[in-house]
Amino acid sequence: MKKLFQNRWFKFALVAIIYTLWFVVWSENLWFLLGLPIIFDIYITKFLARLVRWDKHLERKKNNKTYREVWSWLDAIVFALVFATLINSYLFQMYTIPTSSMEKSLLVGDYLCVSKAKYGPRMPQTPLALPLMHHTTPWGTKSYSEAVTRPYKRLAGVRGVERGDIVVFNFPAGDTVILERQNETYYDIVRQFTSAYGEKRGRELMNKQYSVVSRPVDRREHYVKRCVAVAGDTLEVAGGVLKVNGKELEGVEHKQYLYQVTTSSPLSKKSIEKLGMSPDDIYYSPSSGVYTMPLVENAVESLKTMANVVGVEKYESTEPHLAIFPNNELYGWTEDNFGPLWIPQKGATVALTLENLPLYERIIKNYEGNDLRVEDGVIYVNGTPADHYTFAMDYYFMMGDNRHMSADSRFWGFVPEDHIVGTPLFVWLSIDKNKSFPSNIRWNRMFRSHK
Repeated sequence: MKKLFQNRWFKFALVAIIYTLWFVVWSENLWFLLGLPIIFDIYITKFLARLVRWDKHLERKKNNKTYREVWSWLDAIVFALVFATLINSYLFQMYTIPTSSMEKSLLVGDYLCVSKAKYGPRMPQTPLALPLMHHTTPWGTKSYSEAVTRPYKRLAGVRGVERGDIVVFNFPAGDTVILERQNETYYDIVRQFTSAYGEKRGRELMNKQYSVVSRPVDRREHYVKRCVAVAGDTLEVAGGVLKVNGKELEGVEHKQYLYQVTTSSPLSKKSIEKLGMSPDDIYYSPSSGVYTMPLVENAVESLKTMANVVGVEKYESTEPHLAIFPNNELYGWTEDNFGPLWIPQKGATVALTLENLPLYERIIKNYEGNDLRVEDGVIYVNGTPADHYTFAMDYYFMMGDNRHMSADSRFWGFVPEDHIVGTPLFVWLSIDKNKSFPSNIRWNRMFRSHK
């Protein structure tokens, strides 16, 4: 067996087969066949290697022990970076849960292994980039170049996104970013300035005060939410109850809602820990004795049995505001009373009117790259009057399981298919930031999948 693996023809055949299956068959790109002669030369003819050996100065260097050691380390580092980049781009990616929007399904401090192969990995759209860096280097500069860009292409996967999946995706509203306020969306900040100073003056002041940058799809921030509606579905939230195609979405075991808990005396630290609550998610008013906290259903029942709990009332958002999608005063939607809303589907055509244009405006302009304007009450798409529009991609609606503490599709709308990254396979590490080592490690969550 050892002789077999040392045989140059066997090594060439093995590498060539893996290369062809991965880069030619899976990516459906015949241009990658040009790499086979290079592989053949590396293992069989070694023509390029002989060219290098013609340089006697380099040949002498190769006989130097220090040179050989440095070259050996450099070769190993380059191989590791190439291998890790391929794995990160096509198969798996690590992701950390930064906020409580998916509690209790996923916790702050969970480290996820995300599968890109399940939905099919995207071919890199900005391939010129420093390895293993997303959009910014540790020293604060861009980690990628847009000198070369590629159109969206997804390789074959096991299946598509299904209703109820937990999905990692690029943040749709992250196409434009204010560097000094990256924890807020650019569009929310624009609304703040334009409502205070008017459209033109507001944008001028904002651009003068802040640094505004744009990011391509695959370099936008990663978000993780649950897909609650797929292309072609009709979604509605009434009184906080989510219904898809007229039926309440099932299978979300750990969904939470905000509750106002009135007490006769403060809850003990032990009681809060038993409820599985994070101190960061609890607001307490000593003057009224009222806690505001997100709770799963069984925690609500546990609270009601406590002697110092006077009442437990579920919070409901009833006041419409422009932060809610489609961010237009024509729609009086809230987090808990939203829709009905149809989720756009590839190939489907909708009638375009001034009333429903706010729902699809961002799709037409930002996601599908058309020129859109309205003049004298007439909608123009790419310079032509349009009373209908046919969608080029499928879209999804994402929500956090922590329903009142999640910035999700209810605020920024649809997630296009080209923004989908993958789905979590398992939690490989989980750390509670409110505890010290070693009690901060949540051993019961490690190497477990969570739905």
